[in-house]
Parts: sequence; structure tokens; C-alpha cells
Amino acid sequence: MTITNLDIDSRKVLRKLYFENSQSVAGLSKELNVSIPRAMKTLTELLKLGFIKEEGFAPSTGGRRPVMYSLTKDLLYVVSVALDQFVTRIVIHDLAENTIGGVETHEITIRNDEESLIEVIALIDDAIKRSGIERKKILGVGIGMPGFIDVSKGLNYSYFHVDGDTMVSYMTRKLGFPVYIDNDSSLIALAELRFGAARNTKNSMVLNMSWGIGLGMVLDEKIFRGHNGFAGEFSHMSLFQNGRLCVCGKQGCLETEASLAVVIERAIAGIEEGKVTKMNGISLKHLDKSIEIFLENVRRGDKFAIELLSEAAYKIGQGVAILIHLLNPEVIIISGRGSLVGKILQAPIQQALNEHCIPRLYANTIMRVSNLGMNAQLLGGAALVIEYLTTEETKAQDKAVYPAFST
Repeated sequence: MTITNLDIDSRKVLRKLYFENSQSVAGLSKELNVSIPRAMKTLTELLKLGFIKEEGFAPSTGGRRPVMYSLTKDLLYVVSVALDQFVTRIVIHDLAENTIGGVETHEITIRNDEESLIEVIALIDDAIKRSGIERKKILGVGIGMPGFIDVSKGLNYSYFHVDGDTMVSYMTRKLGFPVYIDNDSSLIALAELRFGAARNTKNSMVLNMSWGIGLGMVLDEKIFRGHNGFAGEFSHMSLFQNGRLCVCGKQGCLETEASLAVVIERAIAGIEEGKVTKMNGISLKHLDKSIEIFLENVRRGDKFAIELLSEAAYKIGQGVAILIHLLNPEVIIISGRGSLVGKILQAPIQQALNEHCIPRLYANTIMRVSNLGMNAQLLGGAALVIEYLTTEETKAQDKAVYPAFST
């Protein structure tokens, strides 16, 4: 029996147990919107097949304690990949979100060509080989990356162009199991929705402050991607008359004033002008390491570093004010790299809201700092694979395309 033969109810149970860790029959019947006997039938079948196990009894609340069920953690594994322009991180999770062998980090520059994609595929393949996990136990690969991504077509219009094929189809053939892609900020929002600060909220805006300023949107408890998947290009809102050319080809984008790449540029210029600071060893040549150094100095209270970050955060707040006017979110979440110094970002963002937002609109909007940190995108990649378990389209696709997708 393979996972591709499971019906949708069974897949929904697996999905629920992945995100909730353990559930009773009553809880699962409510989730599936089916009777308790039908839910019990599904659980019995999954128990027989080894996909789930009895966890024990729930804590006593005065009545009869229900039996709790959880996933068999080491039955299947998920590969998660977090790409940005210069660094690729890869991790393998079991079904309890435990990492197998730790996170691998590779400094590579991604491009819009097939050779660059082949390089990433080789890194993923090598990570799986080093893990010692049987390939038939890999449930799939979830990839978060920058760029204009059409999730439904499996295309990234900014990176990894392959003549006559899509990125997802090409990777699936090479690796031999399902590959799913999404924008990095959308995956960070998915991680926050399932595991973090957006959990149990209806409408949230998740800020991903990194090289640029990404935005993942949770609307009505679902990730909102827009018509073609391009929603959330927060970095490229044209807010400033600064004449600075953005990587997108336009001028005055938020990214040209408030991204961490721009902050590092200003830090370097300030150091050359003689600013007093403990920041040493930062350069545009090694931007990833330079951002680490910068953020560490912010945490240590370096005055110049805090001034630079506060200036950028205020400008981000100007953009957030527009989001609040348009969408009236319940929560604004600082996630990604920015969450490492999140509390320091909050004050200047709030100051910008005080000056640029109608008080009535933001009065009930909460600002939170994520506790997922740099793990957010990797958790989102794993969650993406699990999300795809519960669609009829995916079930049919699995049977037709992925013969290795079995237990």
C-alpha cells in the first residue's frame, strides 16, 4: 500500500496530525466534517498501514479520557529548501519537524538558466544521499525562493529557466519525487500560519525583512497569492522620489531605501566617513555574512547600527500603513531575518504608523515578532509539501507521475 492509494479523508488526517501533533477521534471527525464512526474507520485503516499510532490518553478533564493518535514520525520525510540570491539552505524533516542531520548551507548565486538549476538539484540529491534515508520514504521537496512564481504552473519567471519545460516538472523528473515551489515570503507566511505568530488568526501580514522586504499575506486563514501568484511584492511599491534604480527596473521602490542590502551599503559608507562603530568586516562582496555582523551589532546596542536600522524600519512602516489602509489586518508579523532584532524594529514602524495611518484603522492591529527566526522559510517548505497532500489533483498526479512516491 502506498500513500498515493490513500483517499482524501486519510490524507486530511495525516495533514491534521502533522500540524497538530496529536488528535482524538472526535477532533478528527470535526476536522473532516464526518461522523465519528467514519473517522474511526479512517483511523483504523491508517493504523493498520502503519501511518499513525496510538499516542495514549488525553489529560483528564473529569470524564472518560479519549485515545490520542499521532503520526509515525520516521515513516516518511520531507525535504525543505530555502533559496535566496546568494545562499541555499537544505534540511530534511521527519513528520515531527525534527531535522535529520542539521541544516546544510551552501553559498551559491542562483541565475535564470538551466545550469544553475542543475547545481541546486545536485545539492538536494547529495543531501538526501548523506542522510541515509531511502528515497522511497521522501514525501516530496518544498522550495521557497525569490522571484515571480506561478505556483499553479510550477514556474519561476525570475530564476531557473529551462527551455520547453517548467522548473517543477524538470526537478521532479531528475529527483524522482514531487517538487513544489512558492515565493519565499509566502512560505514564511505559511510557516507563521501553521506553527507561529499567525496561528489562530484570520488575517495577517507577514513581513520578511532580508535582502529585500518581502510580504506574505494570510487572508481568511489562507495564503493569498493573487491571480497569478505574484501578490505581495511589497519591496517594489514605489514610495520615494529618490531617483534610485531598483533591481526590478523601476525607481524609488521601498527596496531602494529599506532593504538590508541598502542598509549594509549605508553602513559601509558611514564607516568610510569615520562613523564610530564596532561593525568590522562588512562588505558587499560577502553580503550574507555582513548582514549577520550588522544584526549582531544591532543586538549589542551599536548606536550607528541601530540608527541605520531604525531609519529603514520607519520607511517600512510607511509601506505598512498602506497595507493597513487597504486590508485592515488583525496582525502584522515581523519574520525572517528581521525577527532576530524584531523588537528594535517595532518602535520605528509604530512611529511611522502614528504619522501615516488613520488611527481608527490600526487601533486594533497587533504587531508581533516571530519566534521562528531563520527557520521560518524551511518550516514553510516542509508545510507546503504537506498542504499538497489533500487535493484531488495532487492525488491523481502522484499516481501518474511519481512511481517512487511510496512507503
